[in-house]
Amino acid sequence: MSEPSPLHDVHQRLGATFTDFAGWSMPLKYGSELAEHRAVREAAGMFDLSHMGEIELTGPEAGRALDYALVGHLSAVKVGRARYTVICNADGGVLDDLVVYRLGEDHYLVVANAANAALVAGELRDRASGFMVEVADRSRECALIAVQGPRSVEIVGAVCPADLAALPYYGSTPTAIAGHDVLLARTGYTGEDGFEVYSDSGDAPEVWDALAAAGAGSGLVPTGLACRDTLRLEAGMALYGNELTVETNPFEAGLGRVVKFDKPADFVGRAPLERRRAAGVESALVGLVGTGRRAPRHGYPVVGEDGARVGTVTSGALSPTLGVPIAMAYVPVGMSEPGSKLAVDIRGTIAPVGVVKLPFYKRST
Repeated sequence: MSEPSPLHDVHQRLGATFTDFAGWSMPLKYGSELAEHRAVREAAGMFDLSHMGEIELTGPEAGRALDYALVGHLSAVKVGRARYTVICNADGGVLDDLVVYRLGEDHYLVVANAANAALVAGELRDRASGFMVEVADRSRECALIAVQGPRSVEIVGAVCPADLAALPYYGSTPTAIAGHDVLLARTGYTGEDGFEVYSDSGDAPEVWDALAAAGAGSGLVPTGLACRDTLRLEAGMALYGNELTVETNPFEAGLGRVVKFDKPADFVGRAPLERRRAAGVESALVGLVGTGRRAPRHGYPVVGEDGARVGTVTSGALSPTLGVPIAMAYVPVGMSEPGSKLAVDIRGTIAPVGVVKLPFYKRST
């Protein structure tokens, strides 16, 4: 049976259509997913992301433990800042992609994808043994609400005393909303400016209602997982299980920059990742743009000019913002340059596509 979000009653009141996602009952949409997508691009949308995993590390060697457990140099992150990174297995395969917040000198919060939360928590516990650190899975105690879109600053600023102008991208600060202590982060998964609000699960309905009231005159709408997926695809952001799997490594996925070989500590997967970097990759993650109305979908074959299969689509949709089919796919490095001509087999129909540089959409600043 799917676990309800702390905001389940709120979503029912709003008429949400629910879906099972990684063992959670989550809102897929509230009405038109196209309208929800456009609201985020033009005004603001509010998401329930309470299915995500939150793992807390505290202790004098918390940073060193994370340096060993993850590919990033987390002990170098300043208090109040966050970093995107990945956790790899001993062979260099990606177990999950993560956002790590440094909340204090000896205090970190690791945010994992819902499907991998228990796995990441277990791996962090195992890898932290021998370090002076405590690892605690707070996923069931924590709710997560995201407000994303060009009007997110005015909406969050109306109910929050934090200095939002001073809060950088990938920055966080403790503050309060509706009288409840929260962690406010300037992060997101949509390609727009926005915030993610971490609160105690029991406080989430009041935090949600306060944000909803603040955004009522600013075009804020509740938004579900369906439009979150098209938003992140337009922004060229990887999704675990699609672009990232244990069979892929960070270099293939264009994430070589997050692997910090120059940090002083050894880390899990270092040797195989060094070998992969030295050898170079055979396939690369690219963006594809087509024409017409039929969109490539996850798992569809990518074919070359001779009709032979050369790659696989990882994510695809008809872009609500651009009005054309878009997709991400792994293809041979020799076919990965922008401007390369390929095609996708869409259920027996060969649809021409062109390789483009990611992301498909980038907000104006």
